[in-house]
Amino acid sequence: MTQPHISSRKADFRVYLGSTLLFIYIVISTLIVGVAILGGFFLPFHWRYKFADIWIDCLLYMLKLCCGLSHEVEGLEHIPQVGAAIVLSKHQSAWETVALRQFIRPQTAVLKKSLLQIPFGGWALATLKPIAIDRQNQKEALKMLIDQGIERLQEGLFVVVFPEGTRVAPGAHKKFNAGGAMLAQKSGFPVIPLAHNAGEFWPRNSFLKYPGVIKVKIGPPISTVDKKSKDINAEAEAWITQAMAKIEAEKN
Repeated sequence: MTQPHISSRKADFRVYLGSTLLFIYIVISTLIVGVAILGGFFLPFHWRYKFADIWIDCLLYMLKLCCGLSHEVEGLEHIPQVGAAIVLSKHQSAWETVALRQFIRPQTAVLKKSLLQIPFGGWALATLKPIAIDRQNQKEALKMLIDQGIERLQEGLFVVVFPEGTRVAPGAHKKFNAGGAMLAQKSGFPVIPLAHNAGEFWPRNSFLKYPGVIKVKIGPPISTVDKKSKDINAEAEAWITQAMAKIEAEKN
């Protein structure tokens, strides 16, 4: 894995205050929306998903209001209007686990099974058709990813996969896992590569969120027909690496 660069961002009073206010909002709103989704467990899936959509939109509004952090998306035209796809996304922050739901809809994501045990928020998430895997059992996790992933894709849900497996600091690079590409090979659905620099503003394992504009680049769909998973992965990884270099260059 390549070495991350050291961020030059400095935290001032506004950063601490904004991050604290956002944290309070997240705790309260997650409780309220979590109870609403759980209370509506008998409703059709699209209604429960709509509750989550509203929470996402409000959270991103509060993120901008409290922390001065917004985002710009390039390549929205590459997201299919009909049918679904597998999204292979760069993973730097907690931001993308939430924000991608605003412009890639409807979707599900591959996540750690333990997240579903978080009171209210995790319990509500469990009703939204996540693909929850146990990372300690890789063979079973891969089987679940493929089986449930195909099922979700056929239902019309985009499946978001973070092929690096864990959050990677800005400037660093971790070899892609094969799971998402294998799902693409088995299902025949296209892959959409996605790059962003959220870790520059919402660092991994950090309470603080810094003001700025997160840049998101979405690539054209990669056909998976008659391709091996390693070739699909290599193509997606190459596009994301190139896109990350462009994002970095655009800062200068």
